[in-house]
Amino acid sequence: MYETSSPARAAVAVKDDAYPRPQLVRPSWVNLDGEWGFAYDDDDHGLTEHWERRTAFEGCIRVPFPPESPASGIGDTGAHPVCWYQRSIGAAELDAAGQDGRYLLHFGAVDYEAMVWVDGAFVGAHRGGQTPFTLDITNHLETSEPTHRIVVRCFDDPVDAETARGKQDWRLEPHAVWYERTSGIWQTVWLEAVPALHVEALSWDCDLPHATATASIRLSKRPTAPIRVRVELSHAGRPLAAGTVDCESDRVELTLAIPTQRNGQDYEDLLWSPEHPSLLDATVVVEAADGTADEVTSYLGLRSATVAHRRFLLNDRPYPLRSVLAQGYWPTTHLAAPSAEALREEATLIKSLGFNSVRIHQKAEDPRFLFWCDYLGLAVWAEGGAPYEYSPRAASRLSAEWADMVERDRSHPCIITWVPLNESWGVQHIAHDPAQQAFARSLADLTRALDPSRPVISNDGWEHASSDLVTIHDYTDSPAQIHTRYGSEEAVQATLAGLGPAGRRMRACEPGWPGDAPIVLSEFGGIAYVTTPDGEAWGYSNADDAAAYEAQLAALVGAVRESAPLAGYCYTQLTDTRQEANGLCDERRRPKLPAETIRRIVAG
Repeated sequence: MYETSSPARAAVAVKDDAYPRPQLVRPSWVNLDGEWGFAYDDDDHGLTEHWERRTAFEGCIRVPFPPESPASGIGDTGAHPVCWYQRSIGAAELDAAGQDGRYLLHFGAVDYEAMVWVDGAFVGAHRGGQTPFTLDITNHLETSEPTHRIVVRCFDDPVDAETARGKQDWRLEPHAVWYERTSGIWQTVWLEAVPALHVEALSWDCDLPHATATASIRLSKRPTAPIRVRVELSHAGRPLAAGTVDCESDRVELTLAIPTQRNGQDYEDLLWSPEHPSLLDATVVVEAADGTADEVTSYLGLRSATVAHRRFLLNDRPYPLRSVLAQGYWPTTHLAAPSAEALREEATLIKSLGFNSVRIHQKAEDPRFLFWCDYLGLAVWAEGGAPYEYSPRAASRLSAEWADMVERDRSHPCIITWVPLNESWGVQHIAHDPAQQAFARSLADLTRALDPSRPVISNDGWEHASSDLVTIHDYTDSPAQIHTRYGSEEAVQATLAGLGPAGRRMRACEPGWPGDAPIVLSEFGGIAYVTTPDGEAWGYSNADDAAAYEAQLAALVGAVRESAPLAGYCYTQLTDTRQEANGLCDERRRPKLPAETIRRIVAG
């Protein structure tokens, strides 16, 4: 159990750092990770042969690690489009989940399509490899059987370029900046019991000038009689606000005034920032007409993220971004974290190196990592995996999956900007194709419609279509060239006006651009330095030894920090990842230079 010792820093006490959904918490739940039966279905005969009725599979896998990873116990990186999982649950699991009436089976993420059965009966399906889904399996448990079988079929075409795959390689062997594929279950599977009428989704919005916080609550169904919903906010045990509403709708919105925030000379004490990660505890209680009640706990942060006068503003004040790019990839578990504790350690490591923000690259990161960023104080650029091909089907798939990502994560105060596209992946010909330009604009506008509270980067790196921040990728190894391109306002304008550092247009279709938008060097560096004799050394530039690495790193980061027109930067990257040796740390998260040295270079 982790608890804050400083009420000003955070009010939230972490009772279970393995809990998969940290902003909508119930006390009883059962983690279904661990040993599952497993089988590949390379001939895709499983459906016609009714594998969902099988009582066991010949193989064994350790969930939630993908079968390509060593930690799964399978470790097969070959192309296997279809795989099956099976495990049993009994009275022990059902009792531990709670006694509230309805049993919900949750999947954190399954790549890419999932079909689920209980005792041979189909209970639901889901498409999208980065987002969670939930199935009510109650009606399939009402038998006298002592145990019940859960069977999952996963389909993930290893060469389908229309799916949002991120850094998963379409080739059999990893190359350049792509890694082994992640298929099947790769985030936690869990079970909980809830009342028939319960909170299905919960999000938070805050309005700093008006000193309010708004809870948006979606219920599992429309009530048949009036219900009562109560919301309470507190900080370090001190009540801040409470409100009650009676309603007959399945959607409830309750805005609470926070009187302490009206004091203009004292309101900043409760605001969230990386240096002062203050969080408010929240409780939501839904009382149904039949006397049943659903109580969930949550948390929120009061903060604003905007842009103005060429600067990123956090809580309406200029906030220079010192960011690092992180792949969220581990050598033994791939896209799945090795443990819940590893997610806390990742956030702690990033802060220890002097960064105040992180860009999770081409991955919708585990919500538990976002919790630690909220709790410890680390700003996040939220990004998801991209497809590689543009088509109407690819656009439809990505739009739906991205909308689910935004809905899942929009209440985390640590998230300061959304990045729906990167380097024109999935819109490769955006400079010339009006359809791809329209898609990039629509995806950015969809993001703003779902969450108007944060800036959006339409296409990080180049060929911007509708961006609130101007972001540039530049992997020069020359500090002098950094100064030439970004050392003055005139230099920056010249860089933006033509072909950018990567030979790509900086603007795809944005009239009046860049206007007042902040300019951020959102990828640079990538210096490869191998600390083991037999290690690979792929990077954008190379250092031969520790002294040369420190000198090159200090000179390059120093040149960026001295470029006054820039509102911030993002260094590539946090760790070595597979064949990429351009991390500040090796793949086991060990810094290549003393952490104090890196921190001095990063923070100045």
